[in-house]
Amino acid sequence: MAFGFFEVVNLLGGLALFLYGMNLLGGGLEKLSGGRMEKTLEKLTSNVFKSVLLGALVTAAVQSSSATTVIVVGLVNAGILKLRQAIGVIMGANIGTTITAHILRLSDIDSSNFFIQLLKPTSLAPMIAIVGILLLMTSKKASKRDWGQILIGFGILFTGMFNMEAAVRPLKDLPQFAEMFASLSNPILGVIVGTLVTAIIQSSSASVGILQALSSTGIISYSAAFPIIMGQNIGTCITPMLASIGANKNAKRTAMVHLYFNLIGTAIFLIATYTIQYTIGFPFWDSPIGRGGIANFHTIFNVTITLLFMPFTRILERLACWTVRSKEGDAPDEEVNILDERFMVSPGLAINQARNTVIHMAKLAHKNFLECTGLFHKFDLKAVERIKENENLIDKMEDLLYPYLLKLAEHELTELESRQVSELLQLESEFERIGDYSINVLECAQSLYEKSISFSDTALAELDVINRAVSEIIGIAVETTEGHDLKKVLNIEPLEENIDLMEETLKARHIDRLKQGLCSVDAAFPFVETLANLERISDHCSNIGVYLIGHEGEKRNLDRHEYIRKIHKGETEHYNEKFAFYENKYYSKIK
Repeated sequence: MAFGFFEVVNLLGGLALFLYGMNLLGGGLEKLSGGRMEKTLEKLTSNVFKSVLLGALVTAAVQSSSATTVIVVGLVNAGILKLRQAIGVIMGANIGTTITAHILRLSDIDSSNFFIQLLKPTSLAPMIAIVGILLLMTSKKASKRDWGQILIGFGILFTGMFNMEAAVRPLKDLPQFAEMFASLSNPILGVIVGTLVTAIIQSSSASVGILQALSSTGIISYSAAFPIIMGQNIGTCITPMLASIGANKNAKRTAMVHLYFNLIGTAIFLIATYTIQYTIGFPFWDSPIGRGGIANFHTIFNVTITLLFMPFTRILERLACWTVRSKEGDAPDEEVNILDERFMVSPGLAINQARNTVIHMAKLAHKNFLECTGLFHKFDLKAVERIKENENLIDKMEDLLYPYLLKLAEHELTELESRQVSELLQLESEFERIGDYSINVLECAQSLYEKSISFSDTALAELDVINRAVSEIIGIAVETTEGHDLKKVLNIEPLEENIDLMEETLKARHIDRLKQGLCSVDAAFPFVETLANLERISDHCSNIGVYLIGHEGEKRNLDRHEYIRKIHKGETEHYNEKFAFYENKYYSKIK
């Protein structure tokens, strides 16, 4: 039987199904974990063993060592991880990627026992695919649908494997094929082939899967397979290398560590393997290798070089730093970008980074507010400079966040992740507006300073009361954005209503002072304008509170206007209690 056009089409179609199945399987596992594993990468310590273990677990979950390494490059680029911490994760990623080969070796199960036959992928794959599609089509619960995706991915993965095996079956009768693989016993040539194939398809798991499919012909020997597998580890370095383009020097060094780890590991293992073969000899050297043998060697190779390099991470670090050198006059990578698009391979991690940016914005907005209101007591030009720098940073973060979140929304997200992206889009806009209104307050203080006038002691005392109330409501908004504390979120609306009352009362009182000639016209406008800005800030905090409540549990479709109408009518006991509390704390002080 000849190996012709249709066999090539079947082989490529099988590879496409294999890659798609692996993508579905990894995507389902990613959704099920909610990106929790990837998020833990941010909290790594310098303990190499823990880093290796975590790298292996994350890679086993996302089914891609390239994805793990790209995430690590992004974390280093963002300044969240140090280069030394990243090395252990990279080593672990090489171990975690071997899990796919061990799943595929299940095809080697050989027994006439009915129950053991059920475990063979030829029987198991269709059954779990059926279960998967039923879960996906009938279940409304997100976690069950994720399990459905995982099972379908598993079924498609094996279907692709079967197609590849069927397509390459005629090759066993071709003498040219046998001669080609005999030539691959040359270790250098084998490493090059393994590197090129993996670099082209950008997946070591897939290239190992192809090799396992080819092994079904019975023509591939251990001597031919070993160098190919080693080369596959080098080929997988291409994705992180491409991802590091445009990143800072430490991120580029991280990609270089990955390359050096696999290059040097391959060289050492190659020398050791062929030294043993030519001195002692492996009895199986020229025997045909099967799926299990490929999976075993893939794991042994990666575990061995990891154990070998674990005590020498500093050497890898120095080698990477020597390759990617810092030039004299180079600015240190102090300005980090935690909104790195490399994180989008893991939406859960990307959302977490976006949330951290929103929280940073929120804290800067609160800090600016406190400094701005302090200017009415003592105008400080250095403080003004700090405030403007912070406001520029808030605006810059807002400019980065908006397109980042929109781009993230285009990815395949879970229902929870979609709601989180929507929430963050709303929150970043609200905190940016709070920052803008704080600048308006600064301008009122600056207007007084430039005219060499000030508010009366009475006006200042009144302003201090409402300033404290507004500072508290911003603080609650920031704290609840960071911690999603529903109890504290419910305190926002009663405090906001008190601020509205204070603004109305103080505005009327100041106009009375103006009529009585107790206040100058030049001071009147900045005072009223300041009150208006404080009230607008509290309105934005109210919006934040409603958004946060509306994205919690059963209240996710909360009607904002209906919610505010109900609580303002006194229909909730908590609102009434807290309104009285804040009335006593703030409003009673200016009545």
